[in-house]
Amino acid sequence: MRVGVIGGGQLARMMVPPAVALGIDIRVLAEGEGMSAAIAARAIGDYRDLDTVLAFAADVDVITFDHEHVPQNVLAALVAAGHAVHPGPDALAVAQDKIVMRERLTGLGAPVPDWAVVHDAVALGVFLDAHGGEAVVKTPRGGYDGKGVRVVRSTEAADDWFALAAAGTGEGLLVEELVDFRRELAQLVARRPSGEVRAWPLVETVQRDGVCAEVFAPAPSSGELPEAARALATRMATELGVTGVLAVELFETNDGRLLINELAMRPHNTGHWTIDGAVTSQFEQHLRAVLDLPLGDPSPIAPWSVMVNILGGPTGATMPDRYGVAFADRPEVKFHSYGKESRAGRKVGHVTAIGSELDDTVARARAAAGFFQA
Repeated sequence: MRVGVIGGGQLARMMVPPAVALGIDIRVLAEGEGMSAAIAARAIGDYRDLDTVLAFAADVDVITFDHEHVPQNVLAALVAAGHAVHPGPDALAVAQDKIVMRERLTGLGAPVPDWAVVHDAVALGVFLDAHGGEAVVKTPRGGYDGKGVRVVRSTEAADDWFALAAAGTGEGLLVEELVDFRRELAQLVARRPSGEVRAWPLVETVQRDGVCAEVFAPAPSSGELPEAARALATRMATELGVTGVLAVELFETNDGRLLINELAMRPHNTGHWTIDGAVTSQFEQHLRAVLDLPLGDPSPIAPWSVMVNILGGPTGATMPDRYGVAFADRPEVKFHSYGKESRAGRKVGHVTAIGSELDDTVARARAAAGFFQA
């Protein structure tokens, strides 16, 4: 079984260990030398170039992705050439464009924030007036980890983005209500082409400056929310035709509702805890799913798992530079390096602690991460 992964980031890197364990030949098309998944890179090239991607796909059984940015014309050409592509172009179109995402989710009757497409400051002003003078503006494509997202409270606050859109694609911007939420949650499921779906526990996420900083699994004090989130994510995966892992990022509102914030159709940062905290990790499950193999048990192996991202750190350093002191102090914590040099705000790795008591597990994970943050 040969799986080709387009994109050489840390998500592709973390697919390598389960692929090796399962005897799967995993091959990566990386964007450049020295990327996180260089260990499995069989080709270096531009994922936007059709000839490069078709040549890479010629020697694998299925194509999957480290990110959602492969252009639709390239995806369509892969399918037309007879290659298995999971998730497929129609599903990925929803993840690639936030306006398309909102249109599709609204059409399915899924719970989402109030939203509109705006092309100028006048239209933005109308939305602001109807929503208490504040809103969230998003660029339709390319935003992640806090990029391409802006809270606005004036009609001029997005003038630069309107100018770029007018000079480029002419696309509008997505504007949404600024949701009054209690906390952010994430529900991950995996679906195989034949229809089987498996779900991990609902998790709580802590965001800092638009970037996921911590994940608590399962989400504490959730009441009936886990069942509702699992049902919602399963329905989205099925109705959108997603194959592989689907991450549904959610707001829990102060009045107890769930609203869908974003979708990601690949392994996701909020599921990294599953490597050390679940019977089947999201990376193994993704490989099983895209190969249409029976899915593994997603159950947690401990009452609590806490994942903390390593963001930034000393400029020019890498996580292994501090392994000696970190390993000695926290031998029970799992450390994951993405093979990247540190710089401000960059995700260079994560740590995961598991335990029987939440506060203690949180403290141990944060202490372990602290060795790499200063």
